[in-house]
Amino acid sequence: MSFWHSMSWKTEGIRVTSPVQWRQYDGLVSVLWEAESQAGASGYYLADDPRIMFFFNDVSSNVQISNEDGDLARSSRPMARAVYIPAGMPLWTGSRRKHSFSHLNLHLHRDRVLRYLAPSVGTSAAQAALRRPVELQDVAAIDALAKLLAEEIKNPSRHAVYAESLIGSIVAGLLDIPAESEERAGGRLTQGQMNKLLSHIDGAGDYRMSVADMAGIVGLSESWFASVFKQTTGHTPLQWLLSKRIELAKGLLAESDLTVASIAAQLGFSDQAHFTKVFRQIVGETPAAWRRLQSFRQA
Repeated sequence: MSFWHSMSWKTEGIRVTSPVQWRQYDGLVSVLWEAESQAGASGYYLADDPRIMFFFNDVSSNVQISNEDGDLARSSRPMARAVYIPAGMPLWTGSRRKHSFSHLNLHLHRDRVLRYLAPSVGTSAAQAALRRPVELQDVAAIDALAKLLAEEIKNPSRHAVYAESLIGSIVAGLLDIPAESEERAGGRLTQGQMNKLLSHIDGAGDYRMSVADMAGIVGLSESWFASVFKQTTGHTPLQWLLSKRIELAKGLLAESDLTVASIAAQLGFSDQAHFTKVFRQIVGETPAAWRRLQSFRQA
């Protein structure tokens, strides 16, 4: 696949210190940069294609980035060692102090990445991964791959398939791709996963779990769990958990002599007023009114 990336960019205060080296492969372009940045230097980058930036040295204390606007003083974060930037996502950078850096830019044709990933993870998962930005500071898993690729760019000595394989492994190691066990669920939680979640919540009596906690119980990533949970139940995890707490509250109101305040505390509400407000929003009555109605019906 003949491919050359399309990218708009503007920098101030950044100077290239060695000739830029690049190689063009099947749907992939690899560019090796060595540069020096002055204090206060800035950059703006916007690419039509997805890309990866890999820094061979840690620049997190020197470079700030933002995807929102050029006002880095208002909204920014440190530059990570490895960054995946989806197509069409702008990037602003700013340097706090003078420093030298070297990094690898990998420009990727979307169809080429899909062709590489889809046979293993499925087309929908591959497409979703291409839309999700990634920033990784701990690059131990892909550091050796990036260094091998850089050496091949500097001194090409092997068939192109070697470099393409290295790039493919970097892509697979960096992109946020759901684990195989997540894909086997087919976009929905299995009954076994739902039973495990219910058993844990009921057994622990923990009705204020976070989405991350719930995802961990069934062994899924937080983002994937939130997506498949809604497809399974029709509700977000927190909506579902709140509804479950209200159902438990109704049981306690109808079958025990506990006060409304005691039930609120037992089910993890901040206070009786909060419990009453939520209960009325979902049930249509206050807890006290709903309890009186149940007593009247049973009389």
